[in-house]
Parts: sequence; C-alpha cells; structure tokens
Amino acid sequence: MLRRGALVAAGLAFGAGSVVAARPDRARAAAPSFAQDREIFNFALLLEYLQADFYSEALRHGALKGDVRRFAEVVAAHEQAHVEFLRKALGSHARAKPTFDFGRATQDERSFLDAAVLLENTGVVAYNGQAANLTKPALAAAAEIVSVEGRHAAWVSDLAGVPPAPRAADAGASSSAVVRTLQSTHFIKTQ
Repeated sequence: MLRRGALVAAGLAFGAGSVVAARPDRARAAAPSFAQDREIFNFALLLEYLQADFYSEALRHGALKGDVRRFAEVVAAHEQAHVEFLRKALGSHARAKPTFDFGRATQDERSFLDAAVLLENTGVVAYNGQAANLTKPALAAAAEIVSVEGRHAAWVSDLAGVPPAPRAADAGASSSAVVRTLQSTHFIKTQ
C-alpha cells in the first residue's frame, strides 16, 4: 500500500506492540515508481498469504461441505498462485510470511462464509485503492489478480446468501481502511 499503509501493515504483521505511526498523506501525490510498486505488492502479498492460509486451514478442518468446500478448494489454489506470483515479482524484496490464527472462522461453515466474504471484498478494495499508485506494468499484473478476487467475492457472497454484486462499481479503500479491517479480524498474529 502507500508508504503509510505499508508501515502500519508491517507493524501489524511483524510484531510491533502497537500500530506504527502513519506518515502524512504526501505519498498519494507521488508519481508511481518501482519502489512504490514493491511496497504495494508487499502489502498485497500479506493479503494473499492471509487468504491462502485461511482457505487451506478451513479445508484441513473438514467442516466445509458441498459447494462451500468446492469454493474453498478452488480459491485456495488461486490464492496460493497469487502468493507465488507476488513472491516471484518481489524476489528478495518479498516480505516474510506472518503467522495467523483464524480461531473458529475455519472450523465452522457459517463463520467461514462470513470471514471469506470479508476477506475477499477487502482484497478487491485494497487492490482497487492502489491502482492509481502503480506503474503501468505493475497495474497490468494487479488487474489480473483483482479480476479473480472480484469473482471470488461474488462467488462466496452468493454462497453466504448476500448480494454478490450490490453496487455498479467498487471503489477502492485507503490503506488505513484496509489495515483497520485486517486488525478487526484478529487473524494476523505477531511473531
């Protein structure tokens, strides 16, 4: 995400006792750069790590049945492919994988659906919120991922019984809003 979001997320994911102080919004005015691409892709990698582990753990617990299980199987593979893509794109700049604790969200089908709807929609608004901050090559790569994340969000929303496309357009979310959403889950644990 923006420098501010990257710093906040880094503190969140890597064990800072409290959220790291945010920088002023001057990064929003910065022209896209490869350095900024790395920051944004590293935050995206955090989201993808989180989603990949969430689906894999839910499948291991065995509480998902039928269409919900099939969704988790397909999406787990997609999220792992996103992790691999971002790690390859970032090379030695790729962040380390944090630890996660999903609690009941991976042990009960209703809790799983609620969490999956939140995570998939958060992924979409996180990517959308940073699109203008990416260089053209990075934007092309992110667009390939966000289009799939959007399909995941619609699919799981339908399974959860909520409207799969409640709006004509999805606005992006600020990095601070995405961080607040991630904090609210309590899924990311300090190392």
